[in-house]
Amino acid sequence: MTGNEFTVVQPWRSDRRGPARWIATHVARNWPLIALIVAGAIGNAALAAALPIFTGVAFDALSGGNPDLKQLAVACLLLLVSQSARSGLQLTRNFGSEVLGQRLERDTRRELYGELLGKSMGFHDMNPTGDVMARSTNDVRELALMLAPGLNLVIGSAIFLAMPILVAPRYHPTLVIVPVLFAIGYLLAMWHYLHTLQPVTAAVRQSFGAMNARLTEAIEGIETVKGGAQEEHEVAQFKQNAARVRDALVVQARVEARYLPLLLLALATGTAYGQAIYLYQQGTITVGAVAAYIGLISLFDFPVFTSLFAYSQVASGLSSARRILELVRARTHVDQNPAGYPGPLRGTITFEEVTFNYSGDPATHTPNALEAVSFHLEAGKTLALVGQTGSGKSTVAKLINRIYDVERGRILIDGVDVRDWKLEALRRQISIIEQDIFLFSRTIAENIAFGKPEASQAEIEAAARAAQAHDFIVSFPEGYGTLVGERGMTLSGGQRQRIALARAFLTNPAILILDDSTSAIDSATEDQIQRAIEQASQGRTTLLITHRLSQIRWADRIVVLRKGRVVAQGTHTELLAQSNAYREIFARL
Repeated sequence: MTGNEFTVVQPWRSDRRGPARWIATHVARNWPLIALIVAGAIGNAALAAALPIFTGVAFDALSGGNPDLKQLAVACLLLLVSQSARSGLQLTRNFGSEVLGQRLERDTRRELYGELLGKSMGFHDMNPTGDVMARSTNDVRELALMLAPGLNLVIGSAIFLAMPILVAPRYHPTLVIVPVLFAIGYLLAMWHYLHTLQPVTAAVRQSFGAMNARLTEAIEGIETVKGGAQEEHEVAQFKQNAARVRDALVVQARVEARYLPLLLLALATGTAYGQAIYLYQQGTITVGAVAAYIGLISLFDFPVFTSLFAYSQVASGLSSARRILELVRARTHVDQNPAGYPGPLRGTITFEEVTFNYSGDPATHTPNALEAVSFHLEAGKTLALVGQTGSGKSTVAKLINRIYDVERGRILIDGVDVRDWKLEALRRQISIIEQDIFLFSRTIAENIAFGKPEASQAEIEAAARAAQAHDFIVSFPEGYGTLVGERGMTLSGGQRQRIALARAFLTNPAILILDDSTSAIDSATEDQIQRAIEQASQGRTTLLITHRLSQIRWADRIVVLRKGRVVAQGTHTELLAQSNAYREIFARL
C-alpha cells in the first residue's frame, strides 16, 4: 500500500498511532489554553475547599457562650471574596475549554477533509458515503464535546478529589483516612467503568454510522425508491437500523446505571459523619472542624456526579477518534508520486498485457474486468472502443488517468508508465466525460470552469459554443449564472452532457476520453455535437467509447472488447472484412 493521491500540507504533524496520541497532538498545540484550563481548575477547586474552611471558622466564632463577631465578619468577608474569585476562575476555565474543543473540531475537519479528497476511488467504492459522512460530522462533533464539557469536567473533578485529602489533616490526622480510601475506591471503580464503557460507546457510534449510511443511500436513490414503490420497505429498514441505535444506547444506559462511585460516596459520607462526631465527643476537634470536615467530604459530590456524564463523553469521544483515524490512516494503491514525470503530455497511449480486477483481491475469485489487454494509439489519433455492456470499455478509461492502477502489465503515456508520472500533471492533461455526468450545485459557469477556475467569461462562453451549449444556457433567465440543482438534476440529460463537453473543451486536454458522452443527445443536435467533437479532436488523442456508428466510422483505430479481452482491432474497413465479432456489433447499430 502507498500514500494518498493528493496531500494537503497541514501546519502541524499529528501522531496517528492511536486515538489518544492523535488527540493529544492536536490539543498540545494549544498549550496556553491548556494552562488556562488547568490553572482555572486548580483555583476553582482550592476556593471550593475554602468554603467549608471559612464555614468552620464561622461555626467556631458563634460557638460557646461569647460569640466572636469580629472573627465571624472576617470569615464572611473571606467567603464573599473567595467565591467571587472562584466564579471568575470557573468562567475562565469553561471559556478556555470551549475554545479548545472548537479548535480541535476545526482542525479535525480540516485534516479529515484533506485525507478524504486524497483517497483513491478504490477507497471510496468500499466505504459507504453515509458512514463516511457520519464520521465526518457527528463523530467529529463528539471530539469537541469530549473536551468541553467532557475533559474539562474530568480535570476539575480530579482536582476536587485531591482537596479533602490535602485539607482534612489540618483538623486531625486520622480524618485523612476516609478521603484516601474513597479516592482509591473511586479510581478503581472509574477504571472498571471506562473499561466496560469503551466497547459500548464504540457500538453506539458504529450503529449510528450504519443507520446514516442506509439513510443516505435511500435519499441519493430516491428516484429509484419511488419508481419501485419501495417507500414502506425503506421506512421499515430505517426503523430496524434506528432500533439498533436505540438498543446500543440502552446497553450504554445500563452500564451507566451500574455506576459504583455513587455507592462509594454514600458509604464515605456516612463514615465521615460518624468519625467526625466521635472525635468531637472525645473533645479532639471543635464543632467548626466537624462542619468544615463534612463540607470537605461534600466536595466529592462534584467528581462523582459529573463523572457519570463526563467520562461517558470522553469514552464516546475516544470511540469517535478511533473511527475517524480509520479513515485518516487508510492507505490506497494509487499515490500522487510528487517526484514523478511532470509532462507536458503529447498523447501516445500504449497498453501492454494489462490485467485488472476491481476487487483488488484474488481471493474473491471475481472475474477480471480486463485480461491481457494490449493496443497502441499514436498521439493525435482517435481510438474507438466497442463491445457489449460489461466488456471493460469504461475500465480502460479509468486506468489511463490512474483512477485505478493495473494489477499486471503496463500502461504507457508517451512511453512513460502512468505510475511513474506525477499524478497531478497526468490528470490535468486528460479529460474524461462519462455516461453519468456529475454537476455540482453551483452556477453553470462555475461547472464549466471547474477544471480551470481562473477562466474568463469569454473563455467559458467559447467552450460552451464549441459544445453546442451556449444557446440553451442563455435561454435561462440567469444565463450562465443559473444555479443547477444537486447533480444537475434541473437540467436534461443532453444539457448536462453538453455542459460536461464544455468543461472538457475549456481545459484543452492532450487526451480526451468520451465514455458514451453523447448517449442522451437528441438526433436534432447530434450532427452539431459530432462536428464539435471532431473539431475538438484535432491535434489531440481521443478515445471514444460509444455505440454511435457515426462516431465509430471516423476513428483512426477501433478496438473490440469481449469479456475484458481484445478480440479484434483495426480500422472500420479492416474489421468489417476480418472480424465476426465486429460485424455482429455493427449489424446491431
